[in-house]
Amino acid sequence: MRVEIWSDIACPWCYVGKARFEKALASFPHREQVEVVHRSFELDPGRSKGDIQPVITMLTRKYGMSEAQAQAGEDNLGAQAAAEGLPYRTRGRDHGNTFDLHRLLHFARERGRQEELLDRFYTANFAEERSVFDDDERLVELAGAAGLDTDAVREVLADPEAYADAVRADEREAAELGANGVPFFVLDRAYGVSGAQPAEVFTQALTRAWGDRPALRPVDGDTGAGACGPDGCAVPQQGNTQVGTDA
Repeated sequence: MRVEIWSDIACPWCYVGKARFEKALASFPHREQVEVVHRSFELDPGRSKGDIQPVITMLTRKYGMSEAQAQAGEDNLGAQAAAEGLPYRTRGRDHGNTFDLHRLLHFARERGRQEELLDRFYTANFAEERSVFDDDERLVELAGAAGLDTDAVREVLADPEAYADAVRADEREAAELGANGVPFFVLDRAYGVSGAQPAEVFTQALTRAWGDRPALRPVDGDTGAGACGPDGCAVPQQGNTQVGTDA
């Protein structure tokens, strides 16, 4: 079964939702047979790379709330994160364009390091003082810590077209699926879960999606057709009789 998760590194509910989903997945009986793929979604795609501002300032301008309201929201998010065992700085965080981070996540996926890099990005953005938006070398450092070749990472960052199509394709697909916010979880392209739901909701979704997988329908054919199994492979003999042999 495949679970696709659309998210943005700048999204605090994506950070919390990932932890809740992983809690449900850890106790799912078929967890070893679940493939998790992270997809790109930008909350602020029109923001230029150099446009960086404090989170509180962004919130007051984008949503028209007061600074006190914005800070109260951050405090609430900090409490939600803490309940999931996640560190969260409720003061002093900044906000910026995440396109390059998404490009690197696609690069990391090709090398089997997407999950590791996403976790590094989340922790850096929500729990550490140094910004992930104002210095490419910060991204290189995080990618290296996730097991990626740092020279290759620099090459990706230096080429604005590298993996750009992959990011845009994810975003188009999200729109086609009706996702207008994140996190957005899609299970086997049959069920969708929006938001950082409690772990119990993800458990229910996983169980239902697993149970609703279509069963294979065998096509009638030669019952004596050659095949291999745990005891070996069938070897054709004279008269079309087959005997087993170790592979």
